[in-house]
Amino acid sequence: MTQNQARPRVIAVEEAYGSESWIREVNEVLVPAGERPDQSYMSLLMSVPAIREGLVDLGERLRIMDETGVDVHLLSLSAPGVQMHDAARATELAAAYNDELAAMIARHPDRLTGLGTVAPQSPDQAAAEVERIMGPLGLNGVIINSHTQGHYLDEPAFEPLLAALEASDATLYLHPRIPSAQLVEVFAHYGMLAAMYGFAVEAGVHALRLILSGAFDRFPRLRVVLGHAGEALPYWTYRFDNMYTKTWGIGGPLLGMRRLELPRPGR
Repeated sequence: MTQNQARPRVIAVEEAYGSESWIREVNEVLVPAGERPDQSYMSLLMSVPAIREGLVDLGERLRIMDETGVDVHLLSLSAPGVQMHDAARATELAAAYNDELAAMIARHPDRLTGLGTVAPQSPDQAAAEVERIMGPLGLNGVIINSHTQGHYLDEPAFEPLLAALEASDATLYLHPRIPSAQLVEVFAHYGMLAAMYGFAVEAGVHALRLILSGAFDRFPRLRVVLGHAGEALPYWTYRFDNMYTKTWGIGGPLLGMRRLELPRPGR
């Protein structure tokens, strides 16, 4: 880089944040047995002072950004967001946390931006919150932490939420969390439950359900972002296409899977 060249702008994405009130909510909410690993995992993380401070202390965040040469953080409420709560409480909390995030960004507009959170437990109210996130609050998209109490976005009940994401031109970041009750037991050994492998499988399965359900044919402008090298799905793209046409797709309309333009390994 020459003296006359500007330094590239560094934007860090998937930057989790939280608040003391959010931490209390996650620790104290009564959850079904299948949700308890999520609660236990977050409680363990929050017991580490450096992690807790990193989530809640905005001054420390800005200091570290300066120290490491990061210009902007794309903030999102840490998993599992509000998705362990009942529908009414989750909807109330999502709105409050989005207001809080928008106010935080307004104080540091050159350093912070963010993704709003919604409560899929109530799809119609979540759809309305998407409109508020992308409209008055001026945020940059929406985060959903994979399954919501064992339910996935390909299910018909969530159509209003997908429609709102498309209509609002909102990018959805599908973030991992502890696998749902249907999957969790097989990952509950050898450290596989969370970031080692369970996270990737949970989010990858969720995304593949969306693809195979025809969601991207029904909502062709729907944008979904996966982190962590696409939760490994790009490495399976050829096999998905090949086996779908030989099995599930026989005798029916083929999905527009190639419109997703997932990269092949090595590209």
